[in-house]
Formats: sequence, structure tokens, C-alpha cells
Amino acid sequence: MVTRPTAVTREVFGQTLLALGKEDPNIVVVGGDLNISTFAHLFGREFPERFFDLGPAEQNMMSMAAGFAFSGKIPFANTFAVFGTGRPYDQIRVGIAQAGANVKILGSHSGISVGEDGVSAQAIEDIALMCALPGFNVIVPADGPETAQAVRVATRERGPFYIRVSRSATPVVHTDGYQFRLGKAETLRQGSDLTIIACGVMVAPALDAAESLARTGVQARVLNIATLQPLDKEAIQQAAQETGGIVTAEEHYINGGLGSMVASAVALGRPVPVEMVALHRYAESGTPAQLLSKYGLTATDVEQAARRVLGRKASSGGR
Repeated sequence: MVTRPTAVTREVFGQTLLALGKEDPNIVVVGGDLNISTFAHLFGREFPERFFDLGPAEQNMMSMAAGFAFSGKIPFANTFAVFGTGRPYDQIRVGIAQAGANVKILGSHSGISVGEDGVSAQAIEDIALMCALPGFNVIVPADGPETAQAVRVATRERGPFYIRVSRSATPVVHTDGYQFRLGKAETLRQGSDLTIIACGVMVAPALDAAESLARTGVQARVLNIATLQPLDKEAIQQAAQETGGIVTAEEHYINGGLGSMVASAVALGRPVPVEMVALHRYAESGTPAQLLSKYGLTATDVEQAARRVLGRKASSGGR
């Protein structure tokens, strides 16, 4: 396993939002009583006249963000992912998605790595919810550098965005010179035996799994799918064609997330064996490391899934 530096993506969001606020006076921020946790308070401290804390009233927060958007502003609505997608879903659907409002939603503390806050604070359905909204751009950055660039792209591009970040520090997998491209997969490692497709906190374990496989002679391609909507189906189908098997890895419920979308793209383009590393049920309270291990979201779990894919390829006469 490679030792990598880490960064807290929610903190990177707050720092990037502050920098953008200095560049564009049209940016406004609405929050739901969790601005310190999302680091949006950095913006509020610098620009109090453009910062609105509505307390635990997420439905009102989304409606206000839509209003700001149609008044020519660029609103960022920020809160925990579980509160920012589930509770105000009708307001997001009608007031933002159907209206095509230029609203940017930041969902922090996503997945089960939120840790000790327990199951009620763990968003494991949010990707499915937001990808079910036509016209919504859905981004799950892998690390700090990708988060910073994704926030800037969301600010520049018109239309609704949902950006999903984490509570805990995430290994940094990108180096200087990386450029985030909306709607495009990123090849982090070349390989011809199978492809591992990951997003968010599972990108680093995917790379670790590929490195472990390489020590036994298996070359795994690794794709980082930071944009889940619009999805880069061409890159997925090309990987299926060229490597003959796919593993997906995500910190999300197995239904409706990355695995489901990749499987659909593969079935429509080039059917190959697919294994999914994902959550199969709600979790519980514990440290992030304990939860990721107990619920099968580690590099070892990704490697085991890869070996299952290789076995299925062999039994079906694949390469």
C-alpha cells in the first residue's frame, strides 16, 4: 500500500468557496446550521452580507437558493449530504431540477465514513437520488485537488450541480497539473486484464488493489469516475471492450449508484463480467476505518472482487 498525503475535502470546499467569493460578487451561500462542519463559515466570516444561515430548514434553504439563482446570483447550498438530499428532495426536484436553476449543492459528511455520528447521519442513497434528476450534474471528487477544481467548474458552468464530499481526510491521488473535466473519466492506471472503476473515497483503495494485483502479474486499469452524471459511457464501454471485466467501488448503496450505472452502460455496449464493491445495507456507529472494514469497502475487498472477475472471465473463455 502506497502512503499518500491526505486532505479533508470539505475543508478544501470551504477554502475554494472563499477564494471564489473574492473573485465573483454574485456568489452567495445558504446553509443549514452546519456551516462550520462544511467550512462554509469561512465565506460567511468574510462576506456576511452574502451569507444566509437558515438553521435546520433544508426545504427553505433549497427554495431560497433557487430564488437567488433566478435573481442572477450563483448560490451554494451546503449541509450534510443526508440532510441536503433527502429532506428537501421535493424542493430540489421541482424548484431546481425541473426549473433548471443555477444552484450548486454541496453535500458533506457523505457515506459511512461520517463515522461515529451513526446511521441517521450516513448518506448512502444520495447519489441515486441526485442522479435520478434529469439535468443535474453529480460530482464525487476523489481528493482535495479534484474537489477544488470541481467547485470551480460548477461555479463556471450553468445549471444545477451536486458535489459530494467527505468528513474524514482522503488520500491525495492527484499531482500538480491535474485538470478536472466535467463528464469525463480519468485513467489513473493502465492495465489490460480488467478495469477497476471507482469514485470518491474508494479511488485510493482501487489504486492500492491494482498495485497489489500487479505484484501477482495482474494488470488492472483504474478509472476515476468523478462525474456520475453526465456519465462517461464511452470510456466505460471502451474499458469493457479492452479489458473484458470490470469492478466498481463506491461508498454508496449498491442500488442506484456507480455500480448500477456502470452495469447499465456495459450491458448496452459491451457485456462483460461486473463485480460491485458497495454497501448492501445501512451501517452503524464506529470509526471510519472500522466501518469501511466491516462493510467491505477496503483495498482487500476490491482485490477480491477483481479476482472474482478474473475467474468469471476464465470460466467463460474470456481473455
